[in-house]
Amino acid sequence: MLTKQILNNGDTWLELTDNVLNVGEVYNWAAIPSCGAVVVFSGIVRDHADGRTDVTSLTYEAYDDQVVAKLKLIADEMRVRWVDLGRIALIHRIGTLSLGESSVLVTVSSPHRPNAFAAAQFGIDALKISVPIWKQEHWKDGTDWGTNSHNISDAQEVNSAESSVS
Repeated sequence: MLTKQILNNGDTWLELTDNVLNVGEVYNWAAIPSCGAVVVFSGIVRDHADGRTDVTSLTYEAYDDQVVAKLKLIADEMRVRWVDLGRIALIHRIGTLSLGESSVLVTVSSPHRPNAFAAAQFGIDALKISVPIWKQEHWKDGTDWGTNSHNISDAQEVNSAESSVS
């Protein structure tokens, strides 16, 4: 494990890790009696990218010292936009991942599903534009940095309803 923080009386889990992500463990942690909805987004390694159909794996690298601080800004913004959220988990994995492995988890619990869905979408959209994590794609005959690379932005600028980050 690289960096893990549990904040807000145990209601926010922020982590950058090189361990396999355990979706069930994070879901169980987020399910609390005051919340009737838990939304789990798990981003997994797929076999294609823009213009490429033969992706075999991905390697994620991060500016380790900044990741959890950036994740905290996202979680704080989520709690401003959706004040009734129960638990939030923002967890990203680094290292080389095979097809089908989970690279990122955004998990949100809320008393009601609309806020859980909206907050989870905002969480992944904000993470992708504001956290210093980069992916390198590997395929049969080569490797290159991700085709959807972009400059890092401020999480507060995210409007998930209009987001098209892939």
